Amino acid sequence: MFDRERIIQIFFFGFLAVMAYELFVLLEPFLTPIAWAILLAFVVHPLLIELDRLVRRRTLSAVILTAAVALGIILPAVWMSGRLATEAQNLYTRASDLLGDAGIGQARDWMSHSEWIASLNRRLGGHFKIEDEAPKYAMEVAQVASAYVARNATTAARNALTAVVDFGIVLLVFFYLLRDGESYYESLRNLTPLHEDDKETIFETLRSTLSSVIRGLMLTALLQGVTIGLGLLVCGVPYWAFLAVLAAGAGLLPLGGTALVWLPAAAYLAYESGLMWGIALVVWCSLAIAVIDNFVKPVVMKHGTGLPTMALFLGIAGGLEAYGPIGLFLGPAIISVFAALLRVYRKTYGDRRKEAA
Repeated sequence: MFDRERIIQIFFFGFLAVMAYELFVLLEPFLTPIAWAILLAFVVHPLLIELDRLVRRRTLSAVILTAAVALGIILPAVWMSGRLATEAQNLYTRASDLLGDAGIGQARDWMSHSEWIASLNRRLGGHFKIEDEAPKYAMEVAQVASAYVARNATTAARNALTAVVDFGIVLLVFFYLLRDGESYYESLRNLTPLHEDDKETIFETLRSTLSSVIRGLMLTALLQGVTIGLGLLVCGVPYWAFLAVLAAGAGLLPLGGTALVWLPAAAYLAYESGLMWGIALVVWCSLAIAVIDNFVKPVVMKHGTGLPTMALFLGIAGGLEAYGPIGLFLGPAIISVFAALLRVYRKTYGDRRKEAA
């Protein structure tokens, strides 16, 4: 005869698992903005505590910080979008001039008198002349690029709308986390069926890991922006301050990073000021990024996580592969919490085995 209490437990946990899965399906489209909101709330929580001491109303403090974050993101985004649109228009005009009859004529004339092009023509054995074929390929590339832009214009608009919706979700979740996040945190701690010291170990590990990763990423992105901006300034690249800010933001990207900014700048510099200036900028930026990524970032991020450098690297790389940009934070956090759970297991069950022996 089955134990009635046992049946009730099986039914309860089975039903709980089903509803947890359904909840995951329900929230899956919004998991990324929710995760960013949690990280953002974690970053500004110390500021919330200080502001709450002055205002003495948690809701008002949360509203002020939410508005400040919204304006701090929206206003620079609008300004940057305007600048990028202007620069894109200038680039399009410049490209149109270069691909026009006058531009192609100048390019053909330059290639006709270039010893380097003549040497290449001789090595090609006279099968075709670069000064005749290069303009044709340039026109074909321009046509392919125009067709690609026209084909993906609808997708870009849809992605922009999705970004606006996700940003609204981030702000909404961010506000409620600021206002009620501490109660959520305590509820989660109380639901965890562990001893109080074990809870402290796990949650403190998670807090210190996130703090170290966020601090390390922000500091290294700032250093990268400053060093690249200095190189752009010395080399005489226009809009160097704007490009430095852009490079600092690109430093947080999982792919490309700051190279998305300084490589095009080096190509422009080589075209405008000479090849040596472009090479100098590439060497400076490469050395600066190598030093910051391989020496500064591991030291800053390792402090507080307690993870070996290899584990930290694998956490970041694996997190990016599994979760995308949010994996920068989730990867090291998962490894740190797993290590904390192993310490709890060793303390709880390892000691029991020694006592039994």
